[in-house]
Amino acid sequence: MSDAAAAPARRRLADDAPVRVVSARAPLATRLANLWSRRELLRGLIVSDIRIKYKNSALGIVWSMLSPAAMLAMYYLVFSIFLKNGIPNFVVYLFSGLVVWNMFQISLNTATGVIVDRAGLVKKVSFPREILALANVGASVVYFIIQLAVLLLFLAIIGHAPDWGFLWLLPISFVTLYLFTASLAVIMSAVTVYMRDVKHLMEVVLQFWFWLTPVVYSYENSIAEPLHRHGLSTLYFLNPVTLIVLTFQRVFYVSTVVHSTTSGALIKILPTWSFARFFYLNVALLATMAVFFLVAESIFGRLEGNFESEL
Repeated sequence: MSDAAAAPARRRLADDAPVRVVSARAPLATRLANLWSRRELLRGLIVSDIRIKYKNSALGIVWSMLSPAAMLAMYYLVFSIFLKNGIPNFVVYLFSGLVVWNMFQISLNTATGVIVDRAGLVKKVSFPREILALANVGASVVYFIIQLAVLLLFLAIIGHAPDWGFLWLLPISFVTLYLFTASLAVIMSAVTVYMRDVKHLMEVVLQFWFWLTPVVYSYENSIAEPLHRHGLSTLYFLNPVTLIVLTFQRVFYVSTVVHSTTSGALIKILPTWSFARFFYLNVALLATMAVFFLVAESIFGRLEGNFESEL
């Protein structure tokens, strides 16, 4: 049979053959497996982000240590000499919360627009796109560790020891912070592809969010009583960063009640919760954030299908 005569028969067979539809949306388990298999790429992107930030700098990443050290020294001078609020070693309380907040804020500010900023890479190379947002969070983790080292050095200099019995809470609290930050970063990086104003909106939201977190003010001394009186305590703790900040402050500042350096009166600083209560609250929040990360991956998977056309 000639090719011309056989062509209609081949067309009929092709028409009768079942059509296989391949979904562009990978299952969640597949997405997680892909992330794990590309962990070397994630590590490389983290290193690349840090190198780009300090490119052509004489001191390089040392600036990441000098900057928080200078900030810590400034806070020490301001709150020890000029703006005395009566709280002894207030700079320790403040910086313990800022270490947490800086990681959270820097991660979201840099990750929200990362897919748009790297549109050329997204359209040319096949890889799990959420790795770009996770790399920004990973770079912030490096800066977090450096700032934490500066805080520990400062504690050693002034002779202020952390609460060693509560120290075991830090790994749980840190992993919780990472999962929450990474989840939001993944979601916001995808949403920004479709709505570019989200990047600027996030900057405004984070400024407002900062004042909803007990970093520069004492939770117990400033707002605990009004919140209890109006039944808003539960609403306040819906902010996951609140518990994480309070945990870090409890570990490093230690004291829950102090004597004012100006009036001698007792000042409530931190919740007088037991280790067990801090532990169970942090474990519950960690489990919640683990689920939230899975939800974030699912949302990202639904949104990434049209990235190329939107970019």
